[in-house]
Amino acid sequence: MPFTWQLILYLRAQIKGLKRFEHIVDVVLPLALPKTMSYRVGEDFRSQLEFGKRVEVPLKNKLYSGIVVGPVYSKEIDYPIKPIVSILDEQPIVTKKQYDLWKWIASYYCCTLGEIMSVALPGNLKLYSETKITGVEDYEDHIADLTDDEYMIMEAVSIQGELSIFNVQEILNKKSVYPAIHTLIDKRLLFVKEELVEKFKPKKHAFIRFPTQYAEQEAWLTEVFDKVDKSDHQRRALLAFIQHKNKNNEALKSLVVKTAAVTGSVIKAMVKKGIFEEEKKIVSRLEAEEMDLEMLSPLSVLQQTKLTELKQAYENHDTVLLHGITGSGKTRLYIEFIEEILENGRQVLYLLPEIALTTQIVERLRKVFGDKILVYHSKLNAHERVELYKAAKTGGKLILGARSSIFMPFSALDFIIVDEEHDASYKQQDPAPRYNARDTAIVLANIFQAKVLLGSATPSLESWINAKEGKYGFVSILQRYGETLLPEIQLVNLKDAYKKNKMRSYFSKDLLTAMSDEIVMGRQIILFQNRRGFAPVLQCDVCAWKAECRNCDTTLTIHKYFDEVRCHYCGFRQNLPPSCPSCGNEHLREAGFGTEKLEVELKKLMPEARIGRMDYDTAKTKNQYEKIIYEFSSHQLDILIGTQMVTKGLDFEKVSLVGILNADKLLAFPDFRATERAFQLMTQVSGRAGRRHKRGKVIVQTFSPAHPIFTDVINTDYEGFYKREYEERNKTVFPPIIRAIEITIKHKKQHIAQEAGMLYRELLYKEIGQRVSALFTPSIPRLRTYYMQKVFIKMERDAKVNAAVKKWVQYFRLKIQNSKGFKSVRINIDVDPY
Repeated sequence: MPFTWQLILYLRAQIKGLKRFEHIVDVVLPLALPKTMSYRVGEDFRSQLEFGKRVEVPLKNKLYSGIVVGPVYSKEIDYPIKPIVSILDEQPIVTKKQYDLWKWIASYYCCTLGEIMSVALPGNLKLYSETKITGVEDYEDHIADLTDDEYMIMEAVSIQGELSIFNVQEILNKKSVYPAIHTLIDKRLLFVKEELVEKFKPKKHAFIRFPTQYAEQEAWLTEVFDKVDKSDHQRRALLAFIQHKNKNNEALKSLVVKTAAVTGSVIKAMVKKGIFEEEKKIVSRLEAEEMDLEMLSPLSVLQQTKLTELKQAYENHDTVLLHGITGSGKTRLYIEFIEEILENGRQVLYLLPEIALTTQIVERLRKVFGDKILVYHSKLNAHERVELYKAAKTGGKLILGARSSIFMPFSALDFIIVDEEHDASYKQQDPAPRYNARDTAIVLANIFQAKVLLGSATPSLESWINAKEGKYGFVSILQRYGETLLPEIQLVNLKDAYKKNKMRSYFSKDLLTAMSDEIVMGRQIILFQNRRGFAPVLQCDVCAWKAECRNCDTTLTIHKYFDEVRCHYCGFRQNLPPSCPSCGNEHLREAGFGTEKLEVELKKLMPEARIGRMDYDTAKTKNQYEKIIYEFSSHQLDILIGTQMVTKGLDFEKVSLVGILNADKLLAFPDFRATERAFQLMTQVSGRAGRRHKRGKVIVQTFSPAHPIFTDVINTDYEGFYKREYEERNKTVFPPIIRAIEITIKHKKQHIAQEAGMLYRELLYKEIGQRVSALFTPSIPRLRTYYMQKVFIKMERDAKVNAAVKKWVQYFRLKIQNSKGFKSVRINIDVDPY
């Protein structure tokens, strides 16, 4: 018997060791895996597989949809390899040029292809076993078009509300369910539940139209007039509809009712007769009901000169920096390039820092380019996002979006505009990939051999240096369109104001007087305070208790509108305590002030003024934001108080005064870019004033009026500021003098984070020496329950050195995370931080 078992074990070992040829394909999965996965390709699938198609594949008893990133090849293997379960697409959804960009991002930003895939693809194109799906309520109308499997899925979803893909596998008693789910998603009967649901209801308008089958038939129109011959109200409604119908043969119901001087019941009766069909559609609060394309005004002499300079710059450079002061007409120059590219059937990518904060630019471009513009952003529903993603494969379109739009599957990309190129929103912070969309856009342009235009009134120091060194072309516009003067800037010394009793709450007498004068003249004011909420600290002066976050080492911010204290890092919230939970003191002190407190105080000081507030609390969604912008632009508000939101892309004709409440806070951040950010923010928000006929005014309240940054802002001395800032970075050896990587080591136990950090730093020091800093604790040691340690790496501006350092950074990350006791340690690598 022992001999028999030995023989069996020997034969098994021999069989296992046999090598055999298999047909294999490499697949990227939406997971943080260090490399692509290889899967066996059955004979049935070999002719159907193409680069960029999605396939259903197993991994650790789960199923995922992955992307094929190579051809089928034969390989001699001596280990078991799992097969592809199914092919999900008829046509590829990822192009080879897209994948080239993915590989560059993975290499440069020290991340995985799977992490990039998770960011790059719309949610409905990424499926895995735990994905939650839910469905529409009225699927019964589609039963005749459903297969048995599809019908069972819809029945189960309607009963349970939502299912995981694992649940669907159990219901159908099948391993491969992705094809059925994919088909139902395409039919708009299912959608992925992880997609954000808009809580704030969008604005909807009712539209009426002729039935589709009759819309273009003249005989039908004669028949319709016969149907309404005996009703004067219906005849008037019909004539009003014909007067207002657009190119899609539909008209706004309210406009028809108003023009015809009838009630809604008249339209309802005509719908019953089959004369009209009615449908409610979501519309922008800023968009005119019927948007006709506008004729562009001719370029000014200065704009024509600058356009010529830009075209000349492109003869020697692929990337050009356009430094145009606020109100100089940069967008008008962008439009000239866009028109030329679209006429040639090519594509333009127009990047904006935050799509929700640039509504005015979007609407302006829509009026020029109509249906040639595609707007891609995170607030679209799942189906719209997939449709826009696929639409990017066709040429002749302007794709406008925030940083994630660089991942679209472009087919004929010819020009990229990066508007407000300095903006920190272009940098992805969490999760990985922690890429900078501005820099990535330049690489994307290189892949397509396209051109890039970087535009800003306050360029980043990196772009400024690249232009000065000749790496980029450079064109400057230092004059406002229409020769409107830049605003007058006045500093208010808060030390003197408090000493001389010239303060009312947080407002100097100078600012209050100026605001009153502007309101009397029928003009508007913007007040900037870069902190939201009522007050950043709630504390007890008796026992020194402070309201602190249970997940982070930071204080909770008071939000009186919600009667809560909140953490602005992790989102933890709790009710506002009526007294000190430690000693019972009922008189708690509110230290500092945010936009909410400014609004409350200003309403006391100026009760006659119409005051609005724009921050993350009041403009969390695109619709809320549009509502505030609409109210301000239509002069339903006199004063708008806001955070950084009010500095970006806004253009209001009647704004003549801007107030910066606490400029010193902008300079107090523990960040080597703090001075640069402060200069940019103050210059940008100042540029909102006086953009039309009257010269604007800016009042800056500060305790440090002698700081040189204020001199630069007042004198609009860009050259002087950038020279001084460059010299400072040179002394302290910070980017852009060198390249940098910031590494964050995190764990829920403080001592483990410290031990892992010390080991990681020690390993790095042996290989890269003094390029790596000592281990340090950040200013906020704990965030979202994780204790943190950091190291900072400074590298020469040398591609070979950078590549070598990144290799060691990634190698030792894997080594630490595979070490005993450190498997749950998280290590985030941030290349080109901040």
